[in-house]
Amino acid sequence: MKDFETDELSKIEYVRKTFLEICKTFKLNLMDPSPLELVSVIEAKSGPTIRDEIYFFKDKGERDIALRFDFTVGLTRYLAAQKSLRLPAKIAAFGGVWRYDEPQKGRYRFFHQWDLEIYGKPSLESDAEIIEFTSKFFSKLNLSGVIIDISHRKLVESVVAKIFQSTDSGLIADILRAIDKIQKKKKEEILKEYEQKGYPADKLEKILEFSKIKGTPEQVEKQFDVSGLDAWNEIKLLFSSLKNRQVENVRINFGIVRGLDYYSGVVFEAFDTTSDYGALVGGGRYDSLPKAFGRDDLGATGVAGGVERIILSLEKQGMKKIDSSPAVSVLFVNEEMIAPAVNIASQLRQMGIATDIDLVGRPFKKQIENASASKFSVIVAPKEYSTKQIVVKNMSDGKETIQTIDSLLSNAKSIFNL
Repeated sequence: MKDFETDELSKIEYVRKTFLEICKTFKLNLMDPSPLELVSVIEAKSGPTIRDEIYFFKDKGERDIALRFDFTVGLTRYLAAQKSLRLPAKIAAFGGVWRYDEPQKGRYRFFHQWDLEIYGKPSLESDAEIIEFTSKFFSKLNLSGVIIDISHRKLVESVVAKIFQSTDSGLIADILRAIDKIQKKKKEEILKEYEQKGYPADKLEKILEFSKIKGTPEQVEKQFDVSGLDAWNEIKLLFSSLKNRQVENVRINFGIVRGLDYYSGVVFEAFDTTSDYGALVGGGRYDSLPKAFGRDDLGATGVAGGVERIILSLEKQGMKKIDSSPAVSVLFVNEEMIAPAVNIASQLRQMGIATDIDLVGRPFKKQIENASASKFSVIVAPKEYSTKQIVVKNMSDGKETIQTIDSLLSNAKSIFNL
């Protein structure tokens, strides 16, 4: 777990504000699901092995409780219980999540996540909406070099079944995990690991080569025989919709399968091609999860992204420092000027102007030093104050002007160029 200091929190807030702006343009409803879930609810999504990756404990009522692992579980649990909800329901969330993970750069045990889910009748337009949102969000953040890699679980599963001549669900899941590892491990390591499990090397080679295929639908059709492939038409229709939505930074990548077994259709991940931080976001269709909560009539598709990892990419690309300095510092020359200085500072704050003032009676010289980061200083001195005036100092060029207090409080934003 880490402590978040001012600078990092200001960057998280920048990402959050940008996220909320895009949510508004897509007419999304905001929710904040409970930070606590029953372990059994989380297991409905990810199976009993998820216990290795979450924080869980018994509460005073001897219930098995877990800190939320993501937003998808809580949102789906909530939506599944709303029988009269108008569909499709488009829900967004932003906040902290906990994972029992090995801490490293870009991967923490407590971190912030943004999330978007669409519930309703399954449709490729919902999948396209999710991907369009992701693309526009990164564009709004001014993060360049982002590519969204798209695949389809059913398509990859059908290729695995054909190569291994088996429809055994355990085998298919095992090989999907091998494909998922290709981005993180060397091919030789994966071949050795799976040969030890008893899988034929020639078939593993074929499926790992298949997982390297990338490109537009037209480019893929030149590299691989797609005739008779499950869901190939769905991918082509999805790309057609994305083109119509002016989403250009997308490509097919058969190496994307997403690690979780509950994905059932389109899957995708977004990467910053200028860094090696791994996927910035991941998502896809997961119609099976609402069924686990008793809603056979509800389809679902969604996406989630790690905020701290996105910030690492923004910083690598030269993210501007977010200035958290006060716009104005109010300074007092002596003790007699403290009360009027505090009064002026309070009135400026009431106007929504970020204003600082010394709280411990430091000498005027020290106050000037501390105000160096402010855009302007308001100096309350006996001579000027006796005629209801103050000195306004531009801290960047040192220029000073005399203003009446009434003029300052009437035209503060204009005087301070705010």
